[in-house]
Amino acid sequence: MALIPGQGLAKAAPSLAVIGAGVAGCALVAQMRRLGWRGPISLWESGRGPGGRASTRRSRHDARVRLDHGAPLLSISSTEAPALLAPLLDGGWIEPWGGGLAQLGAEGQLIIGATDPLTQGDLYRGRGSMDQLCRGLLELAGSDVELHSQCLVRDLATTAAGGWELLDQQQQWLGAADWLVLSGTLLVHPRCQTLLGWPEPPLQPLARTLGDPQLQRAAAAIAAIDSSPRCALLLLIPPAAAEAWRRLPFRLLSFEAAAERRWGLSRLSIQPLEDGRCAVVAHSSAAVARLHSDVIGSRSSVAQLSGVRPSPQREQALIASLTSALSAVVEPWITPLELEGSDPQLMRWGAAFPEGAGLARELMLCPQSRIGFCGDFCSGPGFGRIEAALRSGEELAERTLAAISAG
Repeated sequence: MALIPGQGLAKAAPSLAVIGAGVAGCALVAQMRRLGWRGPISLWESGRGPGGRASTRRSRHDARVRLDHGAPLLSISSTEAPALLAPLLDGGWIEPWGGGLAQLGAEGQLIIGATDPLTQGDLYRGRGSMDQLCRGLLELAGSDVELHSQCLVRDLATTAAGGWELLDQQQQWLGAADWLVLSGTLLVHPRCQTLLGWPEPPLQPLARTLGDPQLQRAAAAIAAIDSSPRCALLLLIPPAAAEAWRRLPFRLLSFEAAAERRWGLSRLSIQPLEDGRCAVVAHSSAAVARLHSDVIGSRSSVAQLSGVRPSPQREQALIASLTSALSAVVEPWITPLELEGSDPQLMRWGAAFPEGAGLARELMLCPQSRIGFCGDFCSGPGFGRIEAALRSGEELAERTLAAISAG
Protein backbone atom coordinates (compact mmCIF):
# COMPACT_ATOMS: atom_id res chain seq x y z
CA MET A 1 0.00 0.00 0.00
CA ALA A 2 1.26 3.50 -0.80
CA LEU A 3 0.11 6.88 0.37
CA ILE A 4 -0.88 9.19 -2.47
CA PRO A 5 0.08 12.81 -1.63
CA GLY A 6 -2.92 14.86 -0.61
CA GLN A 7 -4.98 11.93 0.70
CA GLY A 8 -5.33 11.10 4.37
CA LEU A 9 -5.96 7.37 3.93
CA ALA A 10 -3.52 4.92 2.41
CA LYS A 11 -4.68 3.27 -0.80
CA ALA A 12 -3.00 1.40 -3.59
CA ALA A 13 -1.21 3.90 -5.82
CA PRO A 14 -1.92 3.56 -9.54
CA SER A 15 0.81 2.41 -11.88
CA LEU A 16 2.63 4.59 -14.40
CA ALA A 17 4.29 3.66 -17.70
CA VAL A 18 6.77 6.09 -19.25
CA ILE A 19 7.77 5.61 -22.87
CA GLY A 20 11.23 7.01 -23.53
CA ALA A 21 14.22 7.02 -21.15
CA GLY A 22 15.72 10.29 -22.31
CA VAL A 23 16.22 13.27 -20.02
CA ALA A 24 12.50 14.11 -19.82
CA GLY A 25 11.36 10.59 -18.97
CA CYS A 26 14.13 10.07 -16.42
CA ALA A 27 13.50 13.50 -14.87
CA LEU A 28 9.80 12.68 -14.55
CA VAL A 29 10.35 9.44 -12.61
CA ALA A 30 13.06 11.04 -10.45
CA GLN A 31 10.78 13.91 -9.48
CA MET A 32 7.81 11.60 -8.87
CA ARG A 33 9.89 9.66 -6.36
CA ARG A 34 11.38 12.79 -4.77
CA LEU A 35 7.85 14.08 -4.20
CA GLY A 36 7.03 10.95 -2.26
CA TRP A 37 5.04 8.85 -4.73
CA ARG A 38 5.68 5.12 -4.47
CA GLY A 39 3.40 3.66 -7.11
CA PRO A 40 4.79 1.15 -9.67
CA ILE A 41 6.74 2.80 -12.52
CA SER A 42 7.90 1.13 -15.72
CA LEU A 43 10.22 2.90 -18.17
CA TRP A 44 10.32 1.74 -21.80
CA GLU A 45 13.26 2.62 -24.05
CA SER A 46 13.90 1.52 -27.64
CA GLY A 47 17.64 2.31 -27.41
CA ARG A 48 20.39 0.38 -25.69
CA GLY A 49 20.01 2.33 -22.46
CA PRO A 50 18.88 5.61 -20.91
CA GLY A 51 20.00 8.95 -22.26
CA GLY A 52 18.22 9.75 -25.50
CA ARG A 53 20.09 12.61 -27.12
CA ALA A 54 22.17 12.93 -23.95
CA SER A 55 23.42 9.36 -24.37
CA THR A 56 26.93 8.01 -24.76
CA ARG A 57 28.05 5.39 -27.25
CA ARG A 58 30.12 2.72 -25.56
CA SER A 59 31.87 -0.44 -26.73
CA ARG A 60 31.02 -3.96 -25.62
CA HIS A 61 34.68 -4.86 -26.17
CA ASP A 62 36.45 -1.81 -24.69
CA ALA A 63 35.13 -0.26 -21.48
CA ARG A 64 37.37 2.79 -21.97
CA VAL A 65 35.43 3.98 -25.02
CA ARG A 66 32.98 6.80 -24.25
CA LEU A 67 31.63 8.89 -27.09
CA ASP A 68 28.95 11.55 -26.51
CA HIS A 69 27.27 11.49 -29.89
CA GLY A 70 24.30 13.76 -29.17
CA ALA A 71 24.18 16.75 -26.84
CA PRO A 72 27.69 17.63 -25.60
CA LEU A 73 26.47 19.58 -22.58
CA LEU A 74 23.52 20.89 -20.58
CA SER A 75 22.85 24.64 -20.54
CA ILE A 76 20.57 26.37 -18.03
CA SER A 77 19.46 29.68 -19.50
CA SER A 78 16.97 30.94 -16.91
CA THR A 79 17.78 32.32 -13.48
CA GLU A 80 15.79 29.72 -11.52
CA ALA A 81 17.57 26.38 -11.69
CA PRO A 82 15.61 23.15 -12.24
CA ALA A 83 14.79 21.34 -8.99
CA LEU A 84 16.84 18.30 -9.99
CA LEU A 85 20.02 20.22 -10.78
CA ALA A 86 21.31 20.44 -7.18
CA PRO A 87 20.76 16.71 -6.40
CA LEU A 88 22.57 15.79 -9.61
CA LEU A 89 25.51 18.02 -8.70
CA ASP A 90 25.58 16.83 -5.09
CA GLY A 91 25.57 13.22 -6.25
CA GLY A 92 28.50 13.80 -8.57
CA TRP A 93 26.53 12.81 -11.65
CA ILE A 94 27.11 16.11 -13.44
CA GLU A 95 29.72 18.85 -13.14
CA PRO A 96 30.23 22.39 -14.47
CA TRP A 97 31.47 22.49 -18.04
CA GLY A 98 35.13 23.48 -18.13
CA GLY A 99 35.98 23.10 -21.80
CA GLY A 100 36.90 25.89 -24.19
CA LEU A 101 34.24 27.32 -26.48
CA ALA A 102 34.72 28.90 -29.89
CA GLN A 103 32.80 29.80 -33.02
CA LEU A 104 33.86 29.60 -36.65
CA GLY A 105 33.04 32.38 -39.08
CA ALA A 106 32.38 32.13 -42.80
CA GLU A 107 35.95 33.10 -43.68
CA GLY A 108 37.43 30.56 -41.30
CA GLN A 109 38.10 33.05 -38.51
CA LEU A 110 38.00 31.58 -35.02
CA ILE A 111 36.21 33.54 -32.29
CA ILE A 112 37.39 32.19 -28.95
CA GLY A 113 34.76 32.19 -26.20
CA ALA A 114 31.85 32.95 -28.54
CA THR A 115 28.53 31.35 -27.61
CA ASP A 116 25.35 30.32 -29.39
CA PRO A 117 21.91 29.35 -27.96
CA LEU A 118 23.23 25.94 -26.87
CA THR A 119 26.17 27.39 -24.93
CA GLN A 120 24.55 30.37 -23.20
CA GLY A 121 23.84 30.43 -19.47
CA ASP A 122 25.26 28.04 -16.89
CA LEU A 123 26.90 25.04 -18.54
CA TYR A 124 27.19 21.50 -17.21
CA ARG A 125 28.13 18.07 -18.52
CA GLY A 126 27.83 14.51 -17.30
CA ARG A 127 30.81 13.60 -15.13
CA GLY A 128 32.94 11.46 -17.42
CA SER A 129 30.23 11.15 -20.08
CA MET A 130 26.85 12.68 -20.88
CA ASP A 131 24.88 9.52 -20.13
CA GLN A 132 25.66 10.10 -16.44
CA LEU A 133 22.93 12.75 -16.48
CA CYS A 134 20.16 10.18 -17.01
CA ARG A 135 21.93 7.56 -14.90
CA GLY A 136 21.93 10.08 -12.06
CA LEU A 137 18.25 10.82 -12.55
CA LEU A 138 17.43 7.12 -12.36
CA GLU A 139 19.57 6.81 -9.25
CA LEU A 140 17.48 9.58 -7.68
CA ALA A 141 14.35 7.67 -8.72
CA GLY A 142 15.48 4.54 -6.88
CA SER A 143 16.01 0.91 -7.75
CA ASP A 144 12.32 0.03 -7.93
CA VAL A 145 11.80 1.69 -11.32
CA GLU A 146 11.58 -1.04 -13.98
CA LEU A 147 13.73 -0.10 -16.98
CA HIS A 148 13.05 -2.02 -20.21
CA SER A 149 15.82 -1.19 -22.72
CA GLN A 150 15.88 -2.13 -26.41
CA CYS A 151 12.12 -2.44 -26.28
CA LEU A 152 10.13 -0.55 -28.90
CA VAL A 153 6.53 0.21 -27.99
CA ARG A 154 4.83 -0.07 -31.38
CA ASP A 155 1.20 0.39 -30.43
CA LEU A 156 -1.12 1.50 -27.65
CA ALA A 157 -4.53 0.34 -26.49
CA THR A 158 -6.86 1.42 -23.72
CA THR A 159 -8.31 -0.84 -21.04
CA ALA A 160 -11.89 -1.07 -19.81
CA ALA A 161 -10.74 0.49 -16.53
CA GLY A 162 -9.40 3.58 -18.31
CA GLY A 163 -5.74 2.55 -18.26
CA TRP A 164 -3.25 1.81 -21.03
CA GLU A 165 -1.72 -1.25 -22.65
CA LEU A 166 1.63 -1.29 -24.47
CA LEU A 167 2.15 -3.56 -27.50
CA ASP A 168 5.25 -4.53 -29.49
CA GLN A 169 5.76 -4.74 -33.26
CA GLN A 170 3.96 -8.11 -33.39
CA GLN A 171 1.03 -6.68 -31.42
CA GLN A 172 2.11 -8.75 -28.43
CA TRP A 173 1.41 -7.41 -24.95
CA LEU A 174 4.37 -5.71 -23.26
CA GLY A 175 2.78 -4.21 -20.19
CA ALA A 176 -0.03 -2.11 -18.80
CA ALA A 177 -0.43 0.87 -16.50
CA ASP A 178 -3.13 3.10 -15.08
CA TRP A 179 -1.38 6.25 -16.35
CA LEU A 180 0.84 6.80 -19.39
CA VAL A 181 3.50 9.39 -20.22
CA LEU A 182 5.10 9.86 -23.65
CA SER A 183 8.46 11.60 -23.26
CA GLY A 184 9.00 11.78 -27.01
CA THR A 185 6.93 12.42 -30.12
CA LEU A 186 7.41 9.19 -32.11
CA LEU A 187 4.02 7.64 -31.23
CA VAL A 188 2.18 10.87 -32.05
CA HIS A 189 4.10 12.49 -34.90
CA PRO A 190 3.88 11.62 -38.63
CA ARG A 191 7.66 11.14 -38.75
CA CYS A 192 7.07 7.53 -37.62
CA GLN A 193 5.53 6.92 -41.04
CA THR A 194 8.67 8.08 -42.86
CA LEU A 195 11.17 6.56 -40.43
CA LEU A 196 9.52 3.22 -39.69
CA GLY A 197 6.88 2.81 -42.39
CA TRP A 198 3.97 2.85 -39.95
CA PRO A 199 0.60 3.64 -41.56
CA GLU A 200 -0.31 6.15 -38.82
CA PRO A 201 1.07 7.41 -35.49
CA PRO A 202 -0.42 5.00 -32.91
CA LEU A 203 -1.89 7.63 -30.59
CA GLN A 204 -3.78 9.52 -33.29
CA PRO A 205 -6.71 7.07 -33.82
CA LEU A 206 -7.09 6.73 -30.05
CA ALA A 207 -7.18 10.50 -29.65
CA ARG A 208 -10.03 10.62 -32.16
CA THR A 209 -12.10 7.96 -30.42
CA LEU A 210 -11.58 8.53 -26.69
CA GLY A 211 -13.82 11.60 -26.57
CA ASP A 212 -11.24 13.75 -24.78
CA PRO A 213 -11.05 17.23 -26.42
CA GLN A 214 -7.84 18.08 -24.55
CA LEU A 215 -6.10 14.95 -25.83
CA GLN A 216 -7.26 15.71 -29.36
CA ARG A 217 -5.73 19.17 -29.14
CA ALA A 218 -2.50 17.82 -27.66
CA ALA A 219 -2.15 15.12 -30.33
CA ALA A 220 -2.81 17.65 -33.10
CA ALA A 221 -0.32 20.12 -31.63
CA ILE A 222 2.44 17.52 -31.34
CA ALA A 223 1.82 16.28 -34.89
CA ALA A 224 2.24 19.84 -36.15
CA ILE A 225 5.63 20.42 -34.50
CA ASP A 226 8.40 20.60 -37.06
CA SER A 227 11.96 19.64 -36.21
CA SER A 228 15.45 20.18 -37.53
CA PRO A 229 17.49 16.99 -38.21
CA ARG A 230 21.22 16.39 -37.84
CA CYS A 231 23.69 13.76 -38.96
CA ALA A 232 26.79 13.12 -36.87
CA LEU A 233 30.17 11.76 -37.92
CA LEU A 234 31.73 9.79 -35.05
CA LEU A 235 35.49 9.21 -34.92
CA LEU A 236 37.73 7.54 -32.34
CA ILE A 237 41.23 8.92 -32.94
CA PRO A 238 44.12 6.62 -31.89
CA PRO A 239 46.68 8.02 -29.40
CA ALA A 240 49.38 8.67 -32.01
CA ALA A 241 47.15 11.14 -33.89
CA ALA A 242 45.07 12.32 -30.94
CA GLU A 243 47.60 14.80 -29.55
CA ALA A 244 46.91 17.25 -32.38
CA TRP A 245 43.20 17.16 -31.54
CA ARG A 246 43.93 17.69 -27.85
CA ARG A 247 45.93 20.83 -28.70
CA LEU A 248 43.02 22.50 -30.49
CA PRO A 249 42.06 25.85 -28.84
CA PHE A 250 38.51 24.63 -28.14
CA ARG A 251 36.57 21.61 -26.95
CA LEU A 252 33.30 22.70 -28.55
CA LEU A 253 33.14 24.61 -31.82
CA SER A 254 29.93 26.11 -33.17
CA PHE A 255 29.45 27.52 -36.68
CA GLU A 256 27.96 30.85 -37.72
CA ALA A 257 25.10 30.54 -40.20
CA ALA A 258 27.31 31.42 -43.15
CA ALA A 259 29.94 28.94 -41.99
CA GLU A 260 27.28 26.23 -41.75
CA ARG A 261 26.33 26.87 -45.35
CA ARG A 262 29.96 26.82 -46.46
CA TRP A 263 31.06 23.60 -44.75
CA GLY A 264 27.79 21.82 -44.06
CA LEU A 265 28.66 21.42 -40.38
CA SER A 266 26.98 22.95 -37.33
CA ARG A 267 29.08 21.78 -34.39
CA LEU A 268 32.35 20.02 -33.59
CA SER A 269 32.92 18.31 -30.25
CA ILE A 270 36.38 17.21 -29.08
CA GLN A 271 36.31 14.61 -26.28
CA PRO A 272 39.74 13.48 -24.96
CA LEU A 273 39.75 10.02 -23.35
CA GLU A 274 41.83 8.97 -20.37
CA ASP A 275 43.89 6.44 -22.35
CA GLY A 276 45.25 8.99 -24.82
CA ARG A 277 42.64 8.52 -27.53
CA CYS A 278 40.25 11.28 -28.54
CA ALA A 279 36.62 11.03 -29.59
CA VAL A 280 35.54 13.52 -32.24
CA VAL A 281 31.92 14.22 -33.18
CA ALA A 282 31.08 16.44 -36.16
CA HIS A 283 27.40 17.38 -36.45
CA SER A 284 26.09 18.26 -39.88
CA SER A 285 23.97 21.26 -40.70
CA ALA A 286 20.21 20.80 -40.93
CA ALA A 287 20.39 21.29 -44.70
CA VAL A 288 22.84 18.41 -45.14
CA ALA A 289 20.75 16.16 -42.89
CA ARG A 290 17.59 16.93 -44.86
CA LEU A 291 19.39 16.25 -48.13
CA HIS A 292 20.28 12.79 -46.81
CA SER A 293 17.02 12.16 -44.95
CA ASP A 294 16.93 8.46 -45.85
CA VAL A 295 20.46 7.70 -44.64
CA ILE A 296 20.89 6.27 -41.14
CA GLY A 297 23.82 4.79 -39.25
CA SER A 298 23.96 1.04 -39.80
CA ARG A 299 25.25 0.53 -36.25
CA SER A 300 22.60 2.67 -34.57
CA SER A 301 19.76 1.10 -32.59
CA VAL A 302 17.14 2.39 -35.04
CA ALA A 303 18.79 0.39 -37.83
CA GLN A 304 17.72 -2.80 -36.07
CA LEU A 305 14.02 -1.90 -36.10
CA SER A 306 11.53 -3.51 -38.43
CA GLY A 307 10.73 -1.35 -41.43
CA VAL A 308 14.11 0.42 -41.47
CA ARG A 309 16.25 -0.20 -44.55
CA PRO A 310 19.87 0.97 -44.13
CA SER A 311 21.86 1.78 -47.25
CA PRO A 312 25.57 1.02 -46.65
CA GLN A 313 26.61 2.68 -49.92
CA ARG A 314 24.84 5.96 -49.17
CA GLU A 315 26.03 5.82 -45.57
CA GLN A 316 29.66 5.56 -46.67
CA ALA A 317 29.18 8.38 -49.17
CA LEU A 318 27.82 10.65 -46.44
CA ILE A 319 30.65 9.67 -44.08
CA ALA A 320 33.13 10.59 -46.81
CA SER A 321 31.41 13.94 -47.40
CA LEU A 322 31.37 14.85 -43.70
CA THR A 323 34.99 13.73 -43.34
CA SER A 324 36.00 16.02 -46.21
CA ALA A 325 34.20 18.96 -44.57
CA LEU A 326 35.86 18.21 -41.24
CA SER A 327 39.27 18.08 -42.89
CA ALA A 328 38.71 21.53 -44.40
CA VAL A 329 37.60 23.00 -41.06
CA VAL A 330 40.57 21.77 -39.00
CA GLU A 331 43.17 22.34 -41.74
CA PRO A 332 44.67 25.40 -39.95
CA TRP A 333 45.63 23.15 -37.02
CA ILE A 334 45.73 19.57 -38.29
CA THR A 335 47.31 18.80 -41.68
CA PRO A 336 47.07 16.22 -43.05
CA LEU A 337 44.01 14.71 -41.39
CA GLU A 338 45.08 11.20 -40.33
CA LEU A 339 42.05 8.99 -39.65
CA GLU A 340 43.54 5.51 -40.01
CA GLY A 341 42.08 3.31 -37.29
CA SER A 342 39.46 5.93 -36.29
CA ASP A 343 36.51 3.62 -37.08
CA PRO A 344 34.21 6.27 -38.62
CA GLN A 345 30.50 5.83 -37.86
CA LEU A 346 27.33 7.71 -38.69
CA MET A 347 24.50 8.70 -36.39
CA ARG A 348 21.28 10.38 -37.50
CA TRP A 349 19.05 12.49 -35.26
CA GLY A 350 15.87 12.83 -37.29
CA ALA A 351 14.21 15.20 -34.81
CA ALA A 352 17.26 16.81 -33.22
CA PHE A 353 15.80 20.25 -32.54
CA PRO A 354 12.05 20.93 -32.39
CA GLU A 355 10.99 24.19 -34.00
CA GLY A 356 8.05 26.55 -33.67
CA ALA A 357 5.94 27.23 -30.61
CA GLY A 358 6.15 23.78 -29.04
CA LEU A 359 3.48 21.98 -27.03
CA ALA A 360 1.57 24.44 -24.84
CA ARG A 361 2.00 23.67 -21.15
CA GLU A 362 -1.73 23.38 -20.57
CA LEU A 363 -1.73 20.41 -22.98
CA MET A 364 1.06 18.49 -21.24
CA LEU A 365 -1.40 16.52 -19.11
CA CYS A 366 -4.80 15.12 -20.13
CA PRO A 367 -6.30 13.83 -16.86
CA GLN A 368 -9.49 12.50 -18.47
CA SER A 369 -7.45 10.05 -20.57
CA ARG A 370 -4.70 9.61 -17.96
CA ILE A 371 -1.91 10.53 -20.36
CA GLY A 372 0.84 13.15 -20.25
CA PHE A 373 3.63 14.46 -22.46
CA CYS A 374 7.08 15.81 -21.65
CA GLY A 375 10.24 16.54 -23.60
CA ASP A 376 12.25 19.28 -25.22
CA PHE A 377 9.28 19.88 -27.54
CA CYS A 378 7.29 21.40 -24.66
CA SER A 379 7.18 25.19 -24.56
CA GLY A 380 9.03 27.05 -21.84
CA PRO A 381 12.62 27.93 -20.85
CA GLY A 382 15.21 26.00 -22.82
CA PHE A 383 12.79 24.93 -25.58
CA GLY A 384 14.53 22.54 -27.95
CA ARG A 385 17.33 21.74 -25.50
CA ILE A 386 18.01 19.46 -22.54
CA GLU A 387 16.87 22.21 -20.20
CA ALA A 388 13.30 22.03 -21.53
CA ALA A 389 13.31 18.23 -21.27
CA LEU A 390 14.45 18.42 -17.65
CA ARG A 391 11.97 21.12 -16.68
CA SER A 392 9.03 19.50 -18.47
CA GLY A 393 9.67 16.22 -16.67
CA GLU A 394 9.68 18.01 -13.32
CA GLU A 395 6.50 19.96 -14.09
CA LEU A 396 4.62 16.96 -15.41
CA ALA A 397 5.52 14.97 -12.29
CA GLU A 398 3.94 17.58 -10.06
CA ARG A 399 0.84 17.92 -12.23
CA THR A 400 0.40 14.16 -12.57
CA LEU A 401 0.58 13.67 -8.80
CA ALA A 402 -1.97 16.44 -8.31
CA ALA A 403 -4.32 14.83 -10.86
CA ILE A 404 -3.94 11.39 -9.27
CA SER A 405 -4.67 12.84 -5.83
CA ALA A 406 -7.72 14.73 -7.13
CA GLY A 407 -9.09 11.65 -8.85
